[in-house]
Amino acid sequence: MPKSTITYWNPLSPENEGQWQPVEGLEHMAEALTLSIDEATGEYTRLTRFRAGADTTSAGGKSHCYPEEIFVVSGRLYDQAFDVWLESGHYASRPAGEVHGPFKTDIGCVVLEVSFPNRTGI
Repeated sequence: MPKSTITYWNPLSPENEGQWQPVEGLEHMAEALTLSIDEATGEYTRLTRFRAGADTTSAGGKSHCYPEEIFVVSGRLYDQAFDVWLESGHYASRPAGEVHGPFKTDIGCVVLEVSFPNRTGI
């Protein structure tokens, strides 16, 4: 089954505010909005929005057994694992198992994620 599709729409528009869901374990700090998903493989594209002042230090860094790509759409996000501030336009293609985070942001941040859970590599 291919990933779900949708004709043009603006997930950042105020009219779509109610579609964002809290990220489990990061309630009041981060929300996510799935844009496309393949129910058979689990591959998905989503936006994650970190609120201004978010700090995920208590959750620690994370890694997963599949690759993912990220693109910073707006704002900025500090990745402690790499000791770097990611700003609008930053892109990464993460291999399976790569540790990233914890994260913090002073002004807020929106990140586009494309994840491939069916492509485990560790």
